[in-house]
Amino acid sequence: MMEGLPVSQVAIVIDSASDLSPSRAAELGITVVPLLVSFGDETFQAGVELSAADFWVRMTAPDAPFPKTAAASPIAFSDAFEAAFAAGADAVVCISVGASLSSTFRSATLGREALPEREIHVIDSDTASFGIALLAKLGRDLAAAGRSGAEIAAEVTARTRDVEAIVCLDTLEYLRRGGRISGARAVIGTLLNVKPIIAVRNGTVERVDQVRTRGKARERAIDFVTSRPIERLAILDGISPDLDEFRAAVIARVGTIDPADVETATIGASVGPHVGPGALGAAMLYRKA
Repeated sequence: MMEGLPVSQVAIVIDSASDLSPSRAAELGITVVPLLVSFGDETFQAGVELSAADFWVRMTAPDAPFPKTAAASPIAFSDAFEAAFAAGADAVVCISVGASLSSTFRSATLGREALPEREIHVIDSDTASFGIALLAKLGRDLAAAGRSGAEIAAEVTARTRDVEAIVCLDTLEYLRRGGRISGARAVIGTLLNVKPIIAVRNGTVERVDQVRTRGKARERAIDFVTSRPIERLAILDGISPDLDEFRAAVIARVGTIDPADVETATIGASVGPHVGPGALGAAMLYRKA
């Protein structure tokens, strides 16, 4: 990976559904537009006014209101684009959380339309969480290699089909609260101690399996993660107690990636309400087929 390189003339912009921390984004020279998260009457900019760690403290507090998420405004995106050009960028490549998962893509598109004289490419990542960040890092590396905004946008768009996230959930309750399964199914799942495994791929969230124990969920998740040769990999953590064990097992199974190149991303306030505490998984950019 190309770390510590000068900022390219092509700026990379993403949103906080990427789960790329502000500090890591700053190191990479990537701009993150914060989505919104509300607890009752309090609304925060994810990652800016509410860190991932603070989000989980609120999320797991007794009697805490269930958090609600909302897209960033078009103005937030146009402001980010203008700041990139003011900093010397000739073009912007913006990679958004999947359009079928959030209205954020629409906001980014409207933000681009507010600056018609500028070269701004808005890409629907068709994914969420660190899969977006993996595409952003690819875009950054291409920019550092001197590729144009149009070339980077074309390559990143083509690679969205190679991005996937696999996540083990500790409970079905948060899927129920988010309206993705019925209340009856969630109750049955809780009684049976079912551990669902979901995949985020091609703009959809689908349940790919469910098992009876946490250990089996980890094993099945690793099977899904390693179903294709991996180019880039990150581990996703929703304050999971078995993070280190899972990370080591995934890296060992892949076998071809330097552990130093595998980031661990804490699931933040934009994605966390949909998966709940204890979520554990991985985001992959698979090699081109």
